[in-house]
Amino acid sequence: MTHAFTGAGVALITPFNEDKSIDYSALERLIESQISGGINYLVVLGTTGETPTLSEIEKKEIVRFVIEKNAGRLKIVVGMGSNNTLSLVETIKNADFNGIDAILSVTPYYNKPTQEGLFQHFKMVVEASPVPVILYNVPGRTGVNMDADTTLRIARLSEKVVAIKEASGDLGQFAKIIANAPGYFKVISGDDSLTLPSVTMGSIGVISVIANALPEKLSQLTYASLNGNIALASQLHLQMAEMLKLIFREGNPGGVKALMEMLGTVKNQLRLPLVPVSSATYTLIENELNKIS
Repeated sequence: MTHAFTGAGVALITPFNEDKSIDYSALERLIESQISGGINYLVVLGTTGETPTLSEIEKKEIVRFVIEKNAGRLKIVVGMGSNNTLSLVETIKNADFNGIDAILSVTPYYNKPTQEGLFQHFKMVVEASPVPVILYNVPGRTGVNMDADTTLRIARLSEKVVAIKEASGDLGQFAKIIANAPGYFKVISGDDSLTLPSVTMGSIGVISVIANALPEKLSQLTYASLNGNIALASQLHLQMAEMLKLIFREGNPGGVKALMEMLGTVKNQLRLPLVPVSSATYTLIENELNKIS
């Protein structure tokens, strides 16, 4: 049976106007471009969405808007994470899950819990959530790596724990999880550049950043990888390799928003403390876009 989150997911950006208000017209266009571009599911309120700079009211409105405009066409995953476990559990218990297919919950950041602390945190999250849970390990942002043994321990808590978005960049860690996970639990790459190698090891796809700008190319790469068409997947991987380096050169989502401005899909606006990429990086991205267009 195909896993519910097999394929290409997109970690949606939050488009802003010049006054830093949310650009809902651009967000609607973005949703439509993902659907027409072959993306399998939408991830709302992830790191790429600049969620730390959004108010609670804005977060609720964005989720409501995406659910309404998606109109049941794709699955929707909503980011729900915190370094305050009890607060997160309360948020989950009070949330409206109509139209939400799963939550994506990042490892607690800044306070650097032990592996036991991570396990106990996610145990409470899983117990509180009425929908499937996708774990999210991204040590480059959180300051703590959830190791494979802890991930597997959490996975075995419940069939409600369906996947991990693994963004450690450690293919050995990918391999250990994939080799030892229960059948219902799968690995999803959290790095665009590891889509092909991770799928060849047994992951079920990617939650992508570059798909915001290039959904067709990313979905084609993911499908080719999953279908064993390694020649095509390799061609697409190599075609996008340099662009993937460039859009993360000054952090995320500054690079992908610059690329999207070039494509005419959103304004190159971010909320502080994030700022647009430098003119030097902007030019490099523009030059690379001309090569792959």
